[in-house]
Amino acid sequence: MEIQTAIVRLNRQLPLKARQDQLAPAMRQLHQQILHSLAEQGVPPTRVEMTEFVEATQLAAAIRKLGDMDLIVLDKHNSAVLGAYPLTTEITPHRLQIGAHTIYAMCALDAVSVAPMFATEVTISSHCHVSGEPIQIRMRCHDVLTTAPVDAMIGIRWQMPSAVAAHSMCTEMVFLRDLLTAQQWQGDEVEAISLFTLGEATAFGVGFFLPLLDG
Repeated sequence: MEIQTAIVRLNRQLPLKARQDQLAPAMRQLHQQILHSLAEQGVPPTRVEMTEFVEATQLAAAIRKLGDMDLIVLDKHNSAVLGAYPLTTEITPHRLQIGAHTIYAMCALDAVSVAPMFATEVTISSHCHVSGEPIQIRMRCHDVLTTAPVDAMIGIRWQMPSAVAAHSMCTEMVFLRDLLTAQQWQGDEVEAISLFTLGEATAFGVGFFLPLLDG
């Protein structure tokens, strides 16, 4: 699938940027603060830190609103921030080492998006969705430095999210050990499942996620 077509398709299914654009400036800054804190600190900002953008008396409502819009993922009480696409403190198959801290990506596409999105170095530890074989990728900004296995790919089963996308559609955006394994997973579902090399997936992720940091 052509990269721009994939970006448009994912924006139809999970319109993060369109949702962010609906926010008042302070709320948009709060969302971006959460993104930066997860990437740079490995944890969401504290409530005191978040009051830089939203008054303390309005903070709980602001957090719930971002959760209701599925811009961030909240705990079961809808009060504590667990993540913001593409990063989460919830344990997923996609562990990221960023500097001295460990955090998780919500899906394989998210995992390869973090290094270019935040202009940093990231080591991704995951596994093949089919074989279970470990997959490790080291990236610096837009560049894939090392990959094991060398031909690892990303597969996406296109589906609309149900409730929280991180707990539904993201589970079908996966790493696959090589092209043959990817094609076997895809089978004859060529319209429902798309396959991407790591370079293609990185460009896809940048086009989808980087606009969230604009403005």
